[in-house]
Order: sequence, then structure tokens, then C-alpha cells
Amino acid sequence: MKRALFLLLASILWAQGAMAAGYRISVNQFVEHPALDAVLRGIQDHFSERGLEVEYKVHNAQANMGTATQIGQQMIGEKADLLIAIATPSAQATAQALGKAPPPLKRPLLFTAVTDPVAAGLVKDLQHPGRWITGVSDRLPLREHLRMVQSFLPGLRRLGVLYNAGEANSKSIVSGMRALSGEMGFELVEATAARTADVYQAAKSLVGRADAIFIPTDNTIVSALESVIKVGVQNRLPVFAADVDSVARGAVAAMGFDYYRHGRQTGAMAERILGGTPPAEIPVEFQQELELQINAGYAERMGVTPPAQLLKRASRVYR
Repeated sequence: MKRALFLLLASILWAQGAMAAGYRISVNQFVEHPALDAVLRGIQDHFSERGLEVEYKVHNAQANMGTATQIGQQMIGEKADLLIAIATPSAQATAQALGKAPPPLKRPLLFTAVTDPVAAGLVKDLQHPGRWITGVSDRLPLREHLRMVQSFLPGLRRLGVLYNAGEANSKSIVSGMRALSGEMGFELVEATAARTADVYQAAKSLVGRADAIFIPTDNTIVSALESVIKVGVQNRLPVFAADVDSVARGAVAAMGFDYYRHGRQTGAMAERILGGTPPAEIPVEFQQELELQINAGYAERMGVTPPAQLLKRASRVYR
């Protein structure tokens, strides 16, 4: 009993001391693009508004899996209080490095903007994620996304999907789209790009084979989104996206998450972990709120007219 009380008091004093001294957080972000940048900003703003002092060491892999792996290994040696991985490839790389680390270097790992943590091998059970790792998932409600596309194109027969087959999050989304395509009455036409330099040609390969293009939350494709938009405008081929940040860049519409809000949710979970709650006691969380944005100007350039009922529902319409 005395030992239990001592451990409890020690834990409280450690948390209070850490709060006074400030925290150190190492971040492994897979690539720079508006959605992932918004996640990081949301995390930082959460701590700032809570009045908590945090020293960040932010690394960016620039969409290179080898670099993400090197960063994961480097982060283990930085002896931060918490490791944060933004996007599936960085989460996988950091988790692998953490798994190989000796016990003195083990640190909690919090992933965010990860579509399918189980398929990515990060956790085995969403409710009981593991001793060192938990996080926030941006898993898409695919049926709602596809219904939105069909609202723009009621006669949709062939939907192109452009993705990097090497990204676990994208493979999970495309698998879900395959499962829904027959039920929803369209054929799924797939095109892949392993590098940002390949995105333009992959998008062009869908011309004549698809009635529209859908871009999932794929880091490689979103990083080169302008290439896809160019193909869409040149060929009057509507381009839809899974993240609302892509709408301002030219996607016709997206019914996705506000990734800044996603970051705020991640920051709240990070605060719990830094306050002493073990990751094993924090189930994986999901963001539920969907936001509809429409780019009416690019819709016209790609040959579609936004339905009136969607324009009324949209939280933001670009002209």
C-alpha cells in the first residue's frame, strides 16, 4: 500500500515537474503538403493555447520512405518525451525503429493522419493499441465520399482512382472502394504512381478510361496534386479529393476532414500521454465530423456543375 502511494505521488510530481520544465517532442512528418502541415499546426496550437511549453524537433521525409526510416532511427536517439508520426509511412518507420530500441530508449509514439492503423501494422487492436503506441486515425467514410461524386455525375460508370500502391493507407482505401464499386454501380479504374514525378503520366493514363478521378488521402499524389488538376482541366475530366485542403488547389470537391482539427485532437491525446497516461490505456481515436468544400470555378473548367443541394450544404465554395 505504501509502495503504491509512493509511486502515485512520484508520478504526480514527475508530471508537474515536466509541465514546469517543458516537454520535448520529436516529429516525423512524411511530406510537406497542406493537410499534413495543418495537422502539425493543430498540435502546436493545442499546446500553445494550453500554456504548455514544448520544444519541437520536426523532421520531414519529403515523401521518401528511406528518409522516413532514417528519421525514425534518429528520433529514438533524441530522447524526447514523446514521438509523433504524421502519416502512415512515417508512423510505420518510427514504430519499426521504436520496436528495435533498447528499453532505456523506449518512448511513447503517437501516430496521426493514419487511415488504417491495423492494416499498417501499427496496432493489433484499436481498443487496446499496445504498450508504446496509439494515435488518431483519419479513416474515410468511403460510402459518403462516393455518393458525393455520384451527386456530381449521376451517370457515373467508371471512376478512376490515383494512388501510390506502396502506401498502406492508400491500399486500404482502394480495397474499400473495390468492395463498394459493384454495389454502387460503377467500375473502378486504378492508376498508380510510386513517385511524385510519376503522377502526371499516371493521371494521363486515366484519360478516356474514366469519367472522373478520385484522389484518396495519398501523400505522394496529394504532393503533386497540381499535375492531376492540369490533366483534369485539359481533358475536362473532373478530379475529386478525399481531403478538403485539396479543394483550394483545384479539386472539384471533397467531403473530408478538417486536418487542423485533426491536429488539435492529436494534441489533446499527446497531452494525456505526457501527463502520465500510458498509450496502452488510450484507444485509437477517429475524427467524425465531415466538411464539404466545393471549387465551383474548377468544376466548370472540368465540365461539371455543382448540384444546388450540395452548394447549400458546403461549408466553403471557391469561385
